[in-house]
Amino acid sequence: MRSHGPDPVPVVEGSAIGIIPNPMSGRDIRRIISQASVFPNAEKASMVLRILRTVGTLGVERVLLSTDTFGIAAGVHREIKRMSGARSTAHVRWPKVEFLTLERPTGTATDTTAFAETMAGQCAAAVVLLGGDGTMRAAVPGLGDTPMLALSTGTNNAFPVMIEATVAGMALGMIATGLAPEPTAHAKLLHVEVTRANGGVQHEVALVDVCVNTLGEIGARALWKADSLRELYCTFAEPHSIGLASIAGRLRPTGRHEPRGVAVRLADPSVAAHTVLAPLAPGLLEWVGVLGSTELQLNVPHPVELDRGTIALDGEREVEFGPDDAVTVTLAQDGPRVIDVPAVLAASAPAWPATRVSP
Repeated sequence: MRSHGPDPVPVVEGSAIGIIPNPMSGRDIRRIISQASVFPNAEKASMVLRILRTVGTLGVERVLLSTDTFGIAAGVHREIKRMSGARSTAHVRWPKVEFLTLERPTGTATDTTAFAETMAGQCAAAVVLLGGDGTMRAAVPGLGDTPMLALSTGTNNAFPVMIEATVAGMALGMIATGLAPEPTAHAKLLHVEVTRANGGVQHEVALVDVCVNTLGEIGARALWKADSLRELYCTFAEPHSIGLASIAGRLRPTGRHEPRGVAVRLADPSVAAHTVLAPLAPGLLEWVGVLGSTELQLNVPHPVELDRGTIALDGEREVEFGPDDAVTVTLAQDGPRVIDVPAVLAASAPAWPATRVSP
């Protein structure tokens, strides 16, 4: 008869995942002009701890965690130390946590890119990111072919999912230890190319949407004023999404895995013949003027018609352009590999750790 329950799941040597919680997600200006609440960093630290406990239980040997100056990594370190010495949690098996630092942190989205690149290069089986659409977009250039799991802690969260961190950790643990197949499907991506008058070319990407607007400066980056919107390109358009992609979701619903996207021509709602009511930010329903919508085909460049303004990538203005610049938007199926948590857990059900204890 066993007195202490079943033996723990064995640690799989070499298994590793990465975790990048964005301390700035959920704090942009849209939180001021709408009724959205700030996502506290204390809760992000708690989510990280739940993931750590779960993957440790499932036999993951090592976790790479990004550091920050806002207390998330420090809070995780303190709690692991405290709980490791507590009698009530002596049965919890923590993975080895390596706190990664950057040689030259900037406090911008480039830090997310750098952390993702470091983790992908150190053989992490998957990287989980805590943030909004902007956080996920920043990670794309650094991930390469390493799968990502996008957890929502941002303002506009069309791309990341709202799912309990413990359940996310279950999927991560099964992938890292080889008990679940790695995802093979690549997300769609929008490529923006700006050819400048001097011959230089600027290339940017977006996971959810690209919006061309009449605002002349990047400014506070966030975009929510409906009268400035002119062209919208979306990788997918779900009716239940929030942000700019919700406009396309009301007009031409398109799934994440369909081999197409949506393009919408927009206008000032005060003069447009047709308008649609869409949630541009949490608590912010706005009338948007619509001139028409079409299917966005894969690998077909679309020239931007507006002669000057700014381009928002996944809801944030990033690029300024003028009449001497040529801008194209192209949809491609070359985005990151994205972990579908319910699909992973369903596929791994036969291999899920189980035991039978004799009476």
